Amino acid sequence: MVRTDDGVSRRTYLQLVGASSVAGITATAGCSAGGGGGEEITPATAPGFPPFEMKNDAGELIGFDVDLLSAVVEETEFTLGEWEEFEFSSLIPALKNDRADVVAAAMTITDDRDESVDFSESYYSADQAILVADSGDFAPSELADLADGKVGAQEGTTGASVVTEQLVEGGDLAEADFNTYGSYVLAVEDLVNGNVDAVVVDTPVANTFAANRPVSVTFTYETGENYGFAVQEGDSDLQSALDDGLATVREDGTYEELTAEYFTG
Repeated sequence: MVRTDDGVSRRTYLQLVGASSVAGITATAGCSAGGGGGEEITPATAPGFPPFEMKNDAGELIGFDVDLLSAVVEETEFTLGEWEEFEFSSLIPALKNDRADVVAAAMTITDDRDESVDFSESYYSADQAILVADSGDFAPSELADLADGKVGAQEGTTGASVVTEQLVEGGDLAEADFNTYGSYVLAVEDLVNGNVDAVVVDTPVANTFAANRPVSVTFTYETGENYGFAVQEGDSDLQSALDDGLATVREDGTYEELTAEYFTG
């Protein structure tokens, strides 16, 4: 796990900051804890969400989030360590359990999540898209139409929340007709195989699947979501550094180059 120069993990340091005086921390952790200076941070993500995070043919982790976070951190006093990979629903627990320092996973900033972690400024906006199989005859045109089919989404995502809150909780869609998956790759695979009739997923990811698999976006459900990098609650140093780094890569053109590469290239 990432440690300060004094052998104290960032999480432990943050917990100590929350519980003790600055003077007490200095006595416990030494003078350089929390002082930046190339401190290594551990990034985490959930592959299977193209083009934000995915594996190439060589099994290497690639994607917009991977390149963007790398560029952002290069503009800070931190250094980026080895990526840790989790299922999406395990990313926030990984932050809370000191298994990662920052999450870059197209994570929508929501009030519920903001109670457990802190977010950088938003770096991307999206809505939800509804994917159907090209070989099928299911053709919903609005969210209510999904009540006539079987629906899939990735566990822990805003897509899953939309289905749960707008359809399942109101009784329009039976729980048995809503499948959740560890990744959207598995959900789209089930869609192609005819095991579900539609998949609800973020618009840029839906467009990527539609460009590479026999599926199509049948309509978009506007949610106005904003993605942010998530950090451990109270880690204001890293949060501020990421915000400053984001501003820099927007100003110097790096952000525009990456969006062109992954979304319009």
